[in-house]
Amino acid sequence: MDDSYRHVSLWKDVSSEDWEDWHWQLRNRIYTLDQLKQVIELTPEEEEGVAKRDGRLVMAIPPYWAALMDPKDPNCPIRKQAVPVSGEFNIAEHDMKDPCGEDSDMPVPGLVHRYPDRVLFLVTEQCAMYCRHCTRRRLVGVNHGLMNNHEKTFAYLRAHTEVRDVLISGGDPLMMTDAKLAQVLSKLREIPHIEFIRIGSRTPVTMPQRVTPEFCEVVKQYKPIWMSLHFCHPKEVTPRLKKAMDMLSESGVPLGSQTVLLRGVNDDPATMKKLMHELLKVRVRPYYIYQCDMAQGITHFRTSVETGIRIIESLRGHTTGYAVPTYVIDGPGGGGKIPVNPNYVVSVKDGEVTLRNFEGKTYIYYEPGTEKAGAAVGASSNGNGFSSIPDYVP
Repeated sequence: MDDSYRHVSLWKDVSSEDWEDWHWQLRNRIYTLDQLKQVIELTPEEEEGVAKRDGRLVMAIPPYWAALMDPKDPNCPIRKQAVPVSGEFNIAEHDMKDPCGEDSDMPVPGLVHRYPDRVLFLVTEQCAMYCRHCTRRRLVGVNHGLMNNHEKTFAYLRAHTEVRDVLISGGDPLMMTDAKLAQVLSKLREIPHIEFIRIGSRTPVTMPQRVTPEFCEVVKQYKPIWMSLHFCHPKEVTPRLKKAMDMLSESGVPLGSQTVLLRGVNDDPATMKKLMHELLKVRVRPYYIYQCDMAQGITHFRTSVETGIRIIESLRGHTTGYAVPTYVIDGPGGGGKIPVNPNYVVSVKDGEVTLRNFEGKTYIYYEPGTEKAGAAVGASSNGNGFSSIPDYVP
């Protein structure tokens, strides 16, 4: 049984049965300054951030996540993602309320239809933990009544036969009961042109107790269900997290990760490489690294784009390709995901493509139609680093 939480006086007498109950984890989330002071030694910036409520994304920290925080180090990457700081009240010039432009692409409440064949289905405004870098902070943490009724969404999807891919998100879909989530999945499966269903969630990372045998039965029933999980630091990949990932994988759920590039959390190559390796060890395929959006109050988390490119260069060729996600910027105002990669193409001229590899060496690729008359097919010994390939002899 996991008793790693007993070092925190607040939970030293909590039974293992309660600790493993996700309902208990939700009921006992940290909401107040007094509770938080029993877990960590607060800095003035943290104390101000927690105490000042107006205009702030709500704080809610599951005990599981809180027990991972370093009580003395304000630079703890687990702590920085969960505890508000006074910097959240600094609104920079280019900050946006809706940085991804979702509201303008919302034909019915809670459904974003931006790409031709896929939609984002926001099923709830609630999360197990409210990450301080949240890009959807305009919606989450309170009940706007926006997503209490999904019938308009189902009617829209039935009418739009071009939609084949639905990403269920929020908030966090795993804040719904198993029965309610099953109802949503069932109605989606009834629509014949919907081929691909994904669930986007942070909850298995912040509160892995939510991954229960009952939940796994739901995703088995409506398989195939894919899951996109939100990881930001290798410390999140705990033995308890591995247990949840094993349960999902063994239920036939393909797992991918989405990581936000965050200043002071994961903005160095070594940390990001370690995270990617830890994810592969628990059967999660690195999928995206997101440049931090220009949401209001999270400028202190944002890095330069050059930082992200440098991280991708530190991965590509230096580790397995499975550990190299796609680095993207969500185009501000509704541009969608735009890939940003190091430039490995040095030049393209007269059918000769000059490339550089991960070591900085250059190579030439000849496009079709550039062969000289009488040249041996398949031969390549031009001094540009290619091995000679002999002619095929049957």
